[in-house]
Amino acid sequence: MSLRDAAAAVRLNAHAPYSNFQVGAAIRAASGTVYLGCNVENVAYPEGTCAEAGAIAAMVAAGETRLSEVYVIAGSPMPVTPCGGCRQKLAEFGSGDVPVTMGTTVSDTEIHMTLAELLPGAFTNDHMTGS
Repeated sequence: MSLRDAAAAVRLNAHAPYSNFQVGAAIRAASGTVYLGCNVENVAYPEGTCAEAGAIAAMVAAGETRLSEVYVIAGSPMPVTPCGGCRQKLAEFGSGDVPVTMGTTVSDTEIHMTLAELLPGAFTNDHMTGS
């Protein structure tokens, strides 16, 4: 199953009763294993979880900490990018050259970027050393 197909399938499990905006994410870890996540909303709005964060949590729970590819899909007219917080989360577990593909269920339109293009100047552990 492709990352697109996996992300589209898990998107259908999203808990989005408030926005009705379902998002699915599939990330391939360095091992080749694919981890999935979908958005989970909460009536206390900032307490929800993005699809990318859910996929990362599944990867880390399985004992992996490096990702090599990301696919995010939503039912929007055009592909949506990960939010700023998820961009930082993805950068925590992937290098700048990791490909990120954003798609939509409405058409075959895709946007292809790298983590570095999505989050230029990412805050990394390098900023924490040598203080």
